[in-house]
Amino acid sequence: MSEQNTTPNHAGGSVPLAGSERPAAARIQATHGPVDSSRRIEVTVILRRQEPLTETPAEPMSREDFVARHGASSGDLHLATDTFRRLGAEILEADPASRRLRLAGTVEELSRIFGTTLEEVTSSGPHGHDITHRHRTGGLQIPAELDGIVTAVLGLDDRPQARAQFHAIPLAAAGTSYTPPELARIYNFPAEADGSGQSVAIIELGGGFGQADLDTYFGGLGITGPKVTAVGVDGAANQPGQDPTGADGEVLLDIEVVGALAPKADILVYFAPNTDAGFLDAIINASHAAPTPASISISWGQNEDAWTAQARTAFDQALADASALGVTVTAAAGDNGSADAATDGKDHADFPASSPHALACGGTRLDADPATGTIRSETVWNDGPNSATG
Repeated sequence: MSEQNTTPNHAGGSVPLAGSERPAAARIQATHGPVDSSRRIEVTVILRRQEPLTETPAEPMSREDFVARHGASSGDLHLATDTFRRLGAEILEADPASRRLRLAGTVEELSRIFGTTLEEVTSSGPHGHDITHRHRTGGLQIPAELDGIVTAVLGLDDRPQARAQFHAIPLAAAGTSYTPPELARIYNFPAEADGSGQSVAIIELGGGFGQADLDTYFGGLGITGPKVTAVGVDGAANQPGQDPTGADGEVLLDIEVVGALAPKADILVYFAPNTDAGFLDAIINASHAAPTPASISISWGQNEDAWTAQARTAFDQALADASALGVTVTAAAGDNGSADAATDGKDHADFPASSPHALACGGTRLDADPATGTIRSETVWNDGPNSATG
């Protein structure tokens, strides 16, 4: 294993990338030294817009108009690709609509380009399981000629970024549950709104589903289930039973709720690595898909302090892009109370639900008659004694 050369070697010099400062991962259990310098890795680079997107348009923008006004300019795209290629990176993708470059290279090459050192550590992930991953601290550097053009570089550090926002209730726990069709009757959802002609995207950062499980669930409700398609992002895939964090439960819950309420919609489940780059790439791929989805459902997140400033900005921009294209993005507000799983005794908002461009969804504690739709009592999540969102 050779050591990484992390001194940027840019003919025109280098400058700090604002917002790229990364603190050490919480709960590091072991350090294993530098990452093998010959290992091939991939990163996501975000470029600036041509024009600011200051407000959501009254009507969805056409893709052509969006790219022409708010995508990356051809000049920025060419300069960035030429610069990174000259410095030794492989260009996997250069997309003007999402202003995204996907780069690949060895750890030594990308560490040198971005002026960082990558170590391999084992830390306790968001769900308590130990995970070995690449790790960096401090800020990044970018070539001086790209100052102001590159706004984010994600994926060098691939620590787990988010957690699934659901709680499993013990079998012995008292309480009442309702099926999605029952909730639709209680809340007077339009009966004719069955998702016909629409598609819905669901973002998942782990786990998977089996068609037999879905058939059993929808059969129990007496309905024909929707068409469900798994879409891989950045090498991830539908892998039921392979995630030690138990993410299959979140995946099935998301599909079953959407499918029961909109059984005639096409559901596309985007499986991505649980990293800042993977999460962002899934949102970008879903929002820029053709046909444009009616909505994107996100049940993953993490308290705002666990994100770099550049990542939050990149996510905010991606969510604003989705809104401009006519896509509603819903995000779970979290299921860990006001602390949002932080241990410093302070209140923390969950991101990306806290983004102004996402529709944050909390939960309620409900007592109702599903036959008549009569609500006997209802307590919103922030007024109850326990967490109740997800």
